[in-house]
Amino acid sequence: MVFDEGAGVSTERQEYDPTPVINELRHRVDQWRGIDNANAWGVTPETARLLQHWRHHEFTGVRPFFCQIEAVETAIWLAEVAPNDKQGKRFLEHLANANNDANPELMRLALKLATGAGKTTVMAMLIAWQTVNAVRRPQSKRFTRGFLVITPGITIKDRLRVLQPNDPDSYYANRELVPGDMLIDVNRAKIVITNFHAFKRREYVELSKGGRALLQGRVGDSLDTLETEGQMIQRVMPQLMGLKNILVLNDEAHHCYREKPLDEEEKEKLKGDERREAEQNNEAARLWISGLEAVNRNLGLERVIDLSALPSFFVDQDMPRARSSRGQ
Repeated sequence: MVFDEGAGVSTERQEYDPTPVINELRHRVDQWRGIDNANAWGVTPETARLLQHWRHHEFTGVRPFFCQIEAVETAIWLAEVAPNDKQGKRFLEHLANANNDANPELMRLALKLATGAGKTTVMAMLIAWQTVNAVRRPQSKRFTRGFLVITPGITIKDRLRVLQPNDPDSYYANRELVPGDMLIDVNRAKIVITNFHAFKRREYVELSKGGRALLQGRVGDSLDTLETEGQMIQRVMPQLMGLKNILVLNDEAHHCYREKPLDEEEKEKLKGDERREAEQNNEAARLWISGLEAVNRNLGLERVIDLSALPSFFVDQDMPRARSSRGQ
């Protein structure tokens, strides 16, 4: 599976074929879905209730698409079923090994859906699943009610406000994604929605060039007026301070990858605007993933779930992926 987006970021030397493991995982989830007895699903009663609701509830509006439910089922199966299943443990080992190679400090799982399938609904379902279980099972380390949702831009950030339980257009109630008696639990979710630019550490003391030179001349050493990691995190996500096992949801996650330095041959191919664009994309990706690593060091991240509906490629091809869409 070779992806070529035209800018030389992805080449044959970075070839990565995740199709066999994806197909095997989907087969395992398919078999699990076919079990009639909910008591044999290997999930909590709360999770079982949500699964039954998504699969069988008579929705007054648009019901969740199969690919949306399948995406959430995959995350649930990996989190709740696989740790207690011999074959499931193989998938977890595969993901852990792939992450150790590509994202040593982070545990990332990517769900790639067909364009237009509705990633926002999938995010809402994931948040509901985690929050309901975290509220009703406070001693469990498997679940959380703290979420960091990261987007590549302001427009997308505004569109995702429907993930906030108190929003007038909240998906949990308006789209009937959660049974009525569970809505009070979902209201306890702590959700920060931001764009990756917020991770850039800011100057906490505004100095003119002349003022900086004057002060440095007096003290001798260069002045460090940038925020610390801790100050940046306090600014971006104060609502999450004190929470553990935070779950990150990366929207349009193909923008978040660990930079692969271009060799001389690749540099020669990129000229002018193309080269500048590639450098800008790499810098944005570096800021995004470095920000996640900073949050992990200071607060601790249980997992990063990447979502993308981009049909062409994932830039970071070493990132393990669980693709979830019919017809792809």
